[in-house]
Amino acid sequence: MPRDLPLSNGRLLVAFGRDYLVRDITFPHVGKDNHATGHPFRFGVWAEGRLDWMGPEWRPELRYRPGSLVTDVRARHDGLALALACSDGVDFYENVLVRHVVVTNEADRAREVRLFFHHDFHLDGTEVGDTAFFDPETGAVVHYKDARYFLMNAAVDGTAGAAQYACGTKEVGGREGTWRDAEDGELSGNPIAQGSVDSTLGVTLRVPPRAAAEAYYWMAAGTDYRQVATIDAVVRAKTPAELLRRTERYWKLWVSDGTADPPGLSARAHERYAQSLLILRSHMDHGGAVIAANDSDITAFARDTYAYLWPRDGALAAVALTEAGLAAAPGRFLAFCARIISPKGFLRHKYNPDGTLASSWHTHIRGGRAVLPIQEDETALVTWALWRHFERFHGVEEVAPFYRALVTRPADFMASYVDEATGLPLPSYDLWEERWGVHAFTVGAVVAGLRAAASLTAAFGEEERAAHYRRVADRMVEALRTVLWSERDRRFARMAGVEPKPYVLDTTLDASLLGLVQFDALPADDPQLLATVRQVEERLRVRTDVGGLARYVGDSYQQVEKQDLAKVPGNPWFITTLWLALHRLRLARTPEDLAKGAELIEWAAERALPSGVMAEQLHPYTGEPLSVSPLTWSHAAYVHVFREYDARAAQQDRCPGCGQARPRP
Repeated sequence: MPRDLPLSNGRLLVAFGRDYLVRDITFPHVGKDNHATGHPFRFGVWAEGRLDWMGPEWRPELRYRPGSLVTDVRARHDGLALALACSDGVDFYENVLVRHVVVTNEADRAREVRLFFHHDFHLDGTEVGDTAFFDPETGAVVHYKDARYFLMNAAVDGTAGAAQYACGTKEVGGREGTWRDAEDGELSGNPIAQGSVDSTLGVTLRVPPRAAAEAYYWMAAGTDYRQVATIDAVVRAKTPAELLRRTERYWKLWVSDGTADPPGLSARAHERYAQSLLILRSHMDHGGAVIAANDSDITAFARDTYAYLWPRDGALAAVALTEAGLAAAPGRFLAFCARIISPKGFLRHKYNPDGTLASSWHTHIRGGRAVLPIQEDETALVTWALWRHFERFHGVEEVAPFYRALVTRPADFMASYVDEATGLPLPSYDLWEERWGVHAFTVGAVVAGLRAAASLTAAFGEEERAAHYRRVADRMVEALRTVLWSERDRRFARMAGVEPKPYVLDTTLDASLLGLVQFDALPADDPQLLATVRQVEERLRVRTDVGGLARYVGDSYQQVEKQDLAKVPGNPWFITTLWLALHRLRLARTPEDLAKGAELIEWAAERALPSGVMAEQLHPYTGEPLSVSPLTWSHAAYVHVFREYDARAAQQDRCPGCGQARPRP
């Protein structure tokens, strides 16, 4: 199920599913220690003897308030004759989720309405050894295990405290949990439970006919009881309404620094840009890690998640934010990478948000020989991201601490991790994490990384180093043109396999060849690149009403169509389609050319969920999200292409004679 509404302050992340139920809660790092793991935290409304939990019958409409990480959710239940208007936000400073629920009574009689908030914690990812208890000191329900505490409370008419509560057991002996206890409108008041536990609290509203009443709810997170009790006191003192107001203001202020307003794009495309910036930020931990995705439902597919930092994904997100003019978050990412990079100058497969090494399937040995279990593009793109940051902000003092860790050391590694006979990089894993060899995408990324290192070392006065890195990069480009070019197919191969013998071309058509565009390995109008892109566009296009571009012909990951590969070569991905948009924009010389790039930007804007969330891939026939949702990389690609469009539009707005910008309408 997609996570339509992720909310975060860099420490506490709360993600709502499409059913408007909390599904994932991570703390104290974004992406690490998931205390819900996809289990629903039910939200129900009782009136006149009937309780209905939030679900399809409510028809929830999930959106954010414009330019913020505060939600704007509307729901209506015909059977109950009730309508809800809800706002949710994780406070930008305190580790607390605040929820505001306005209930409108559509009947012509006064009614008593009860709201029930259910908590299905699996602290530290497991239900074993948890405790839930009612705390009379705060009037709240508390769950804890070890150094993880969550306190839930509510308020009506300015009075805080749960009117009803129950703590109980679940997943043991057939017990479903205290949410069942709530279905008659009354909770048992059981004050404590241990083991596999859940809890529910309730509040009562008295709603006049054809009028509305409101309630607030909050969930505080901490590492001990004192922390959550202190946050509870802060919420009471400042009021939950004020915390929501200040959080909305904070995010509007933050996103305003990344403002762009190019002509020729729809209002929806502009809205998706601002929301993409915010969703990127919601997936960035306070320590600098950029999490690929926090949708825990993917565990059903592979018994693992995307809740890790892939240095590639993080670098692309950092570059997108840099291009938007937002310096601080990319700076924290670069500092994180400087801490975790190997002393030998390379980054490994992926990392946990706290900097520890994450799970991996990359082997350390092949054919009886030791190999590096890396995707070399991940190392290269971090150096590239550092250069883009320096180029944009010229922060000499900010870059200097990373100079050895993220410039000379990785550049020395990239310059030495080369086949002396050809000048190509030595084998590593591909960006799709499926193949071992020499990949065109990796070549493009390493060229970008070496050129970035050359620019940075030249700026810092090490001209000899800079010249060396340039020579290695130039030789690599020439090797790309010869070794990875398939004369038979008149295009680049996606990979040169090295087993059982070196440089056997894999000419499966792959959208990753468009990485040569993004990283400027070759000019956009280079004849070899043009010939390659034409075939990518023609043969990887999804020929359904959904449209978009597949990864490669016969892509089996989450595959929907297995028979008609000419019609559906694979599921459409946001990033691949936006790569094609980028190439169109790089070629643009006229407004008509720009419109061709804008067409694919609009495609992505339309295919996002109403909240603005973009998944990894889409069902080729229905357009429903597949795999994880949101995917940070998808939003980074959207921001990158949006900014490219803005830059190209600005160029075309300049007077050819004087070079001055023409005023935009």
